[in-house]
Amino acid sequence: MSKFSPLLLLCFYVLAALPSLIESRSFTIDYENNVFLKDGQPFRYISGSVHYFRVPRSDWKDRLTKLKYLGLNAVQTYVAWNLHEPEQGHYNFEGGNDLVEFINVANSLQLLVVLRPGPYICGEWDLGGLPGWLLRNKSIILRSSKDQGYIQAVDRWMGVLLPKIEPLLYKNGGPIISVQVENEYGSYYTCDHDYMSHLEALFRQHLGNDTILFTTDGYSEQMLKCGTLPSLFTTVDFGSGVDPSTPFSILRKYQPKGPLVNSEFYPGWLDHWGEKHQTVNTAQVAKYLDQILALNASVNLYMFEGGTTFGFMNGANCGSNASQFQPQPTSYDYDAPLSEAGDPTQKYFVLLEIISRYMGTPSGILPPPSQKYSYGQVNMTKMSYLIDVASILSPMEPVKAVYPLTMEQFGQYHGFALYQTEIPKQYLHSSVTIDIPGVRDRAIVYVGKIRQATISRTGKTSATLIIGEFLSLSILIENMGHINYGRFLVDPKGILGNVTINNVALTNWQMRPLNLTNILRYQPYHLEVLPSSGLISSNAPTFFTGQIPPASDGIPKDTFLKLKNWNKGQVFINGFNLGRYWTSAGPQETLYVPASLLYASQPSKIVMLELDDNPCDYPDTCFVTFQDTPIIDGPVKPLLHGRRVVPKPVEQWISKYTQELHAEDSKVDASLRKYIEGVHRKVV
Repeated sequence: MSKFSPLLLLCFYVLAALPSLIESRSFTIDYENNVFLKDGQPFRYISGSVHYFRVPRSDWKDRLTKLKYLGLNAVQTYVAWNLHEPEQGHYNFEGGNDLVEFINVANSLQLLVVLRPGPYICGEWDLGGLPGWLLRNKSIILRSSKDQGYIQAVDRWMGVLLPKIEPLLYKNGGPIISVQVENEYGSYYTCDHDYMSHLEALFRQHLGNDTILFTTDGYSEQMLKCGTLPSLFTTVDFGSGVDPSTPFSILRKYQPKGPLVNSEFYPGWLDHWGEKHQTVNTAQVAKYLDQILALNASVNLYMFEGGTTFGFMNGANCGSNASQFQPQPTSYDYDAPLSEAGDPTQKYFVLLEIISRYMGTPSGILPPPSQKYSYGQVNMTKMSYLIDVASILSPMEPVKAVYPLTMEQFGQYHGFALYQTEIPKQYLHSSVTIDIPGVRDRAIVYVGKIRQATISRTGKTSATLIIGEFLSLSILIENMGHINYGRFLVDPKGILGNVTINNVALTNWQMRPLNLTNILRYQPYHLEVLPSSGLISSNAPTFFTGQIPPASDGIPKDTFLKLKNWNKGQVFINGFNLGRYWTSAGPQETLYVPASLLYASQPSKIVMLELDDNPCDYPDTCFVTFQDTPIIDGPVKPLLHGRRVVPKPVEQWISKYTQELHAEDSKVDASLRKYIEGVHRKVV
């Protein structure tokens, strides 16, 4: 009797055959017959975009299962360089950044993968996925062979990323059938074919000569001229309303043979703060998708699910000049077939009918929508004014320079920074004009601890300040998102150039990078409000906190944070940076809160930084609400960033606090008392 069991023998034979099985796998292009070949057989893919970094890791399988049920046989995703290398030379592929695991989940569902690793991705993502530390050099030329510093950074990054990808290629037993080189390069002004050739050689070095490398561009001849190389497979993008024969005929001028591919067919569109929520007619989407599929073309739905741009990672667009700045909201719902929370929409089921004509009736079971829950009203408590805890948010010594540096130059690539200096003594007890022409993107101006003005790159960059006894000037700068598309990608944040008072440049600056998460770790958690802070006007940037009760059955569920009566700021749930809100601008009025962020059996903690007016002067309105439905299509107001957003004239709050000067139990400290008296004399 053999000492080997039948099971062991079977395992031996499978392992012995594995190399030949992998060798038999191939994904190639038959140019003569205008088709892809998968393992030697004609193949057409219908894919959908899902960005792993916009969907909680715990929901990856749910979203991809819904994608497969729609009849799609592949998923497309970008790779966000700035998430994986947030600081130069420091890499992160853990948790929600685990790209390899996302690809493995797709593979477990028998889905193929179309990978778009950049280095630039656009995607309404901060700086189009390029890391902010590249902008420490303000004169850098991005996406060009003419800047060796940029090229070297790309080479190092791809030397880390692409070896992780190589084992996952289809030929090696993985699901990746094609890899994009750059992204929509024909839309960028540099039009540098040497750059594209360098990237191709770099990708081939790591992925081999037999991997399909492709480009994606708009279908104008100029875009295809600049964005393509004869040695790379060419695809185009266009949405509904465009007869597919038109872009494909233009494509044929640059690629006479080969399968036709639309790498971005748009079932929806993107939003901006202060602009109406964008939707695309479902019937139109179905009609033009049907036309594409009837041509036997491959196509990708951009987006299948948009998801959420958590944290500070939203991008921005701009017009013909950098002052025409359009930041994007936290929701990336995109009017896609799956909602931001991953639920099938009417569009999903209409497209299911169209796709089933070509791919057959779906198999398996469509996962149900996630449970939504109304956690109800959560009362908020003031923690502290931001100006009072600047040293907690930035515990290191401030960076010092004669003139302002950009945020990137002192290592702050997202969020907020505080710039401080002294106003010359000659301006005591006077009214002056401050001008910050290089503000990027929004500035809250304090004299002493009193907020006096808010200005922005899109409005007036000057304001009137009233100077009393205090001469300390603090400018809180908010980076509202690096530009992600167009010729103005080099968009450093902070203060570019000089700040002037009555046309005289201010010098000797101290600059603090503010890490908002430090407030979450500070003890005691409820910070003591300093006596002097009680005299800051109600619209000074302020931290608030509250507790979200667990669900009644102890099972966390998706919910939506409604911010009625709040204006603009940032939200953290159990330490996770949920994203920005700007209720006063619209259209987004709620923030999506995934169940995975909430605790099951204990209250969850919410911390908010409100930058403008808060409703907590009145206890009955000092709350937020967690409800079971989203509002991302609310009314909008134009982004009048440059207006004076202080709702009450300086005169009103000075009058209010003057009364406290004579109160017997007044806690007004001597310096602030002197300041109020001095300003009061100038105003009254």
